Amino acid sequence: MKYLHLIWAALFRRKSRTFLTLVSILAAFLLFGMLDAVRIAFTSGGNSVVGVDRLIVTSRYSIIQSLPASLATRVAAIPGVATVGHANWFGGIFQDPKNFVLSFAVSDNYLDMYKEIELPADQRKAYEQTRTGAIVGASLAKRYGWKVGDKIPLQSTIFPRKNGDKTWPFDIVGIYTPAKGAANGTDQQFLFHWTYFDEANAYTKGTVGWYIVKLTNAKEADRVAKAIDALSANSDHETKSQSEQAFNASFAKQLGNIGLIVGSIMGAVFFTLILLTANTMAQAVRERTNELAVLKTIGFSSRSVLAMVLSEGVLLLLIGGILGLALAAVLVPIISAGSGGMLQLPPIGTGTWVLGIVLMIVIGAAVGALPAMRAMRLNIVDALAGR
Repeated sequence: MKYLHLIWAALFRRKSRTFLTLVSILAAFLLFGMLDAVRIAFTSGGNSVVGVDRLIVTSRYSIIQSLPASLATRVAAIPGVATVGHANWFGGIFQDPKNFVLSFAVSDNYLDMYKEIELPADQRKAYEQTRTGAIVGASLAKRYGWKVGDKIPLQSTIFPRKNGDKTWPFDIVGIYTPAKGAANGTDQQFLFHWTYFDEANAYTKGTVGWYIVKLTNAKEADRVAKAIDALSANSDHETKSQSEQAFNASFAKQLGNIGLIVGSIMGAVFFTLILLTANTMAQAVRERTNELAVLKTIGFSSRSVLAMVLSEGVLLLLIGGILGLALAAVLVPIISAGSGGMLQLPPIGTGTWVLGIVLMIVIGAAVGALPAMRAMRLNIVDALAGR
């Protein structure tokens, strides 16, 4: 643009004010980038192609209500079902109540159904041969410094053992890594034998938390899901069968509607940002009334003045916003690494950058619109006379 030098000079006419405004814009888009990464982290499981051939069968009424283990045989007999496994929520804590461990008691065929869990053959054999054996994700093991051969006591928040003790002993016999495309949090899990859990816990016997159903054809998911739910219709253990992606999404929503929370926060931030930058632009134009009148006097058209003031607002937002998103791109991997794997945030992607830049342009044009219209309609005689 041939007037860029004029726009740049006007933008930095009051350096301290412009700098403080840029800091505010930077902070807003830094927050936008990081919160969008959080949103994507909580919702990305629903977009993964991994597990499209698996159904999750839970109680119709609540995920915490168990299902009879005998249901597995009837589910397996439904045409279109390749394999049936099961799992149980454990709710483990390691040493301190703050050290929550995502732990599950799983069926013997669980690892065969989840090919994205990659475990060395020798460790898989050790797991199968050890009653108290457990396998843990690489990130979880790194966070607590666990290694193969360690004996780990986990306290259950729900299930005491038959002797009344809530501390369960486990032997770490394997550390697995997630395959490419696995859902976020896959390498944060602690898996152990359901048979050990079923035999030793004091509350339940012969029940499971939910079933995992592997399909012969993912396209038959709806039909098979309806057939499974029909098995227990009008019983005291009615089921709800859904895709694994839908189950993961509903599980995440127990923490709250992440999209709504993020959207509400960013709405408040950007509303405040608009007020702040609009005031900055309005004040900047008022201070330059005489200068704008001179520009019109020497031949600048009203449209040129309008375009220059609008461009000033957009440029202000672009400088601060791009710096904020760039800083978010640097900080997000650092935060993920610093959390020891507990918080697995994706890098700032193309979608976030595109949305961010669109917001910068829209907000910049919005905050510059009224001052630009005022500058365009400026009467030269009145402006030079100080009226």
